[in-house]
Amino acid sequence: MANAASGMAVHDDCKLKFLELKAKDIPFHMIVEKLGEPANSYEDFTASLPADECRYAVYDFDFMTAENVPKSRIIFIAWSPDTSKVRNKMIYASSKDRFKRELDGIQIELQATDPTEMGLDVIRSRST
Repeated sequence: MANAASGMAVHDDCKLKFLELKAKDIPFHMIVEKLGEPANSYEDFTASLPADECRYAVYDFDFMTAENVPKSRIIFIAWSPDTSKVRNKMIYASSKDRFKRELDGIQIELQATDPTEMGLDVIRSRST
């Protein structure tokens, strides 16, 4: 069902892949139009985001706590670079909440307009 404000809809394949990620059936990260490989790093993931176009991205972040306990957080990133077109930013902003509602289980949300706003240090600090 399309979002009334923007006309954008969440494709069923996208929701299915998110549910697989959430269930840990297969380890991966997802950019709406693309799936990453488990061997790819967080840097590979962020480098795959376009420099001048908005995207929603989901990353399954595995880490060790200070107590040496393995943890995982599902991170939703609303990527809206300063260089993207105003109309594109408006469409993504008006569709974000509807998109997120379809992806039940997101633990951390980031809004990034610059790569430094979604750096690994930011992800780590928000995950603990």
